[in-house]
Amino acid sequence: ARIGEVARKTKETDVKVRINLDGTGVCQSDTGIPFLDHMLDQIASHGLFDVNVKAKGDLHIDDHHTNEDIALALGTALLQALGDRKGISRFGDFTAPLDEALVHVVLDLSGRPFLAYDMEIPTERVGTYDTQLVEHFFQSLVNTSGMTLHIRKLSGKNSHHIIEACFKAFARALRKATEYDERRMGSIPSSKGVLSRA
Repeated sequence: ARIGEVARKTKETDVKVRINLDGTGVCQSDTGIPFLDHMLDQIASHGLFDVNVKAKGDLHIDDHHTNEDIALALGTALLQALGDRKGISRFGDFTAPLDEALVHVVLDLSGRPFLAYDMEIPTERVGTYDTQLVEHFFQSLVNTSGMTLHIRKLSGKNSHHIIEACFKAFARALRKATEYDERRMGSIPSSKGVLSRA
């Protein structure tokens, strides 16, 4: 199994993340941020990854540091789990609907971190979760995983639906990108012969 495991501790947070890319969609998350737990469950369930996240953070201030450090750790764990990336499909895209919301995600496990984020979310909060943190989550994940990620909202009025469609589309696109391409016969999917952060 392709597994990544990261522990990240700062003065602001204490985060432990484990991801199994060849899992069955089991999620165990305890972040102290209920809506983020719900979104991590979408990544696991729709990506068919096993995701374990435990986090304690300075939530008495706000959710910013905890949201960020979970994403940084998840990106690092993903980087570990991918290893040399031999035989993977590398590219993934998916468009996910949730009622009136429709979100398109395209990604490339290129080793080059880049985020294009085009998501207008109508409200400032979903429950207690600051909707600005969605972009920050994906930027942090991109920075440590070395992923090129494009996210675009095609339609949607309900903030919960928009964000959940985003996470579902991300999960399915990542699933496509991490799956093995039998025709590659274990080769690295790059004309350069290498995919890395360097």
